[in-house]
Amino acid sequence: MSDEMSFAEMFNENESTQDHLEPGQKIRAEIVRITKEWVFIDLGGKSEGALALSELLDKEGNPTVKEGDSIDVYFLTVERNEKIFTTKIGGAAITAHLEEAFRSGIPVEGTIQKEIKGGFEVKIGGSSRAFCPYSQISLRKVSDNEQFIGKQYSFKIVEFRENGRNIIVSHRKILEEQRAEQREQLKETLEPGQTVKGVITSIRDFGAFVDIGGIEGLIPISEIGWGRVTDIHSTLEEGQTVEVAIKKLDWDQDRYSFSLRETLPDPWDTSVLAEGTTVTGTVARLTDFGAFVTLAPGIDGLIHISALGHGRRINHPREAVRQGESLEVRIDAIDREKKRISLSLPQSEESLKAAEKKKTAKKPREDDMRDEFNRFKETDGGKKEKSMGTFADLLKNKLDS
Repeated sequence: MSDEMSFAEMFNENESTQDHLEPGQKIRAEIVRITKEWVFIDLGGKSEGALALSELLDKEGNPTVKEGDSIDVYFLTVERNEKIFTTKIGGAAITAHLEEAFRSGIPVEGTIQKEIKGGFEVKIGGSSRAFCPYSQISLRKVSDNEQFIGKQYSFKIVEFRENGRNIIVSHRKILEEQRAEQREQLKETLEPGQTVKGVITSIRDFGAFVDIGGIEGLIPISEIGWGRVTDIHSTLEEGQTVEVAIKKLDWDQDRYSFSLRETLPDPWDTSVLAEGTTVTGTVARLTDFGAFVTLAPGIDGLIHISALGHGRRINHPREAVRQGESLEVRIDAIDREKKRISLSLPQSEESLKAAEKKKTAKKPREDDMRDEFNRFKETDGGKKEKSMGTFADLLKNKLDS
């Protein structure tokens, strides 16, 4: 009895597998056998399916899979009690399955023949013609349409009318599905701080967008380089491959940010700037408390407002310097741990001479009167105390005269 129950369970399992397969249904199955023409896959319950080996050959005619591999396939139909699967519908038999491919969402294989008004003419199967709009050939707008002519791609049929005489296809939907699968895989592996490779897709005033395969995110202008970047085009160009660090991953809002700067050497690690030296920099920005001067890409120093007036009091740095100005400065202090540099304006020869002259200037008038009084005492008049009077009297008389 138990044997009979086991056999019934196996039979029901097998029937259940068959009943649940609908045309166009996508499944993942393991390859159990490869012959000269067919690839057989395990459907469970001692049931197998088959798909043409020609779908899984490279350009040299060699199989791209082996026994034990798992692949994604679409259930197509049942022929002579054999469940037939496909990775995409192609070849001469395609015409008979086009409507089924449309209803089931099964990819079809086609070759772009030529460019026509509004898009491309695509040949699918032996004789069927389809139309692919410009907007449906790629994920983003392209300027060179010639690159697609003569190429073979997978398409989804988005419209099937007049018994197949009017067919519209989309390669973009295939790409979107692939990206969605890649995105789900990336969610399991990506973390902030990791370094990944990507391709620059577009450049804006506020940053550059990079596609890392599955998701596209922004490199803000502040994260492009260690130095101040004013023209992104001077650093990056569309189509360029870059290595970036992941800054933020917002899967819910589909927003991602990256940093190119963090993959570049830190200029502070190789800086040869030294305290007490005089260097020439560029005034990068002005604040209420001083002026920041760029000494090297990614390295700025601060001149406090009190050191900008050449001895006179100023209300704002703009009264002494302007942004973009080349300026000679003296490095007073360097804090490498906090990445801070304190600067001042070097004293010119004129300012040094003025300071020296100030030190040796004439004494106040009262001191001059005292010297004159001492000289007077050394003369004969100094012996006649009555006529001499006090120092205050002498000073008063001198001032009155």
